[in-house]
Amino acid sequence: MPTIINIWGTTVEEYAEVARRFDALGGVGALELNVSCPNIKAGGAQFGTDCTLLSQVVAACRQVTTLPLITKMSPNVPNIAQLAKAAEDAGSDALAITNSFPAMAIDIQTRKPKLANVTGGLTGPAIKPIAIKLVWEAAKVVKIPIIGMGGIQNADDAIEFLMAGATAVAVGTANFYEPQTALQVIAGIRKFMEEKKISDVKEITGSFQPGK
Repeated sequence: MPTIINIWGTTVEEYAEVARRFDALGGVGALELNVSCPNIKAGGAQFGTDCTLLSQVVAACRQVTTLPLITKMSPNVPNIAQLAKAAEDAGSDALAITNSFPAMAIDIQTRKPKLANVTGGLTGPAIKPIAIKLVWEAAKVVKIPIIGMGGIQNADDAIEFLMAGATAVAVGTANFYEPQTALQVIAGIRKFMEEKKISDVKEITGSFQPGK
């Protein structure tokens, strides 16, 4: 079964080299570009928060591989629409929205961080409403597919992402406490379609009607 490989780097050149190496391997279905990484040449700025840097890394990878490129967008931006369009224009075949949010937790007994790295990525149900908003904003400006993710626990959650504009969804955190989540989501979407007499899941994508 083809595998989607998540890749990252600290320079544009590193991204391109990793993409080039995977291009030569068999069994790779697509490359997911994790652009929430610091660019050491740009003073630590994240690739996914700057349109120019984002365009550069996507374009560099596009030049060295024929594999589909999925850009995993950073949520820590004031305008995801601009960045989504930049990724599309640079050659991304799809977008994954959204990555985790920077967060931290403190042990009040020891006054030390609960995470070994002090900060980490917040995922799960808490970020779902924000992720849905980001999908909706990006879907209004791009034509490429969007994979919606962030706090999906059941079919209703997945359908929200689809209505916001996602053409596919991904289940992450929920798999840790319920390994059958993905199968349950699929079954739930099918049931919803049967109840609503929907013949093609594409009819759900982007069907959100704000203000009505």
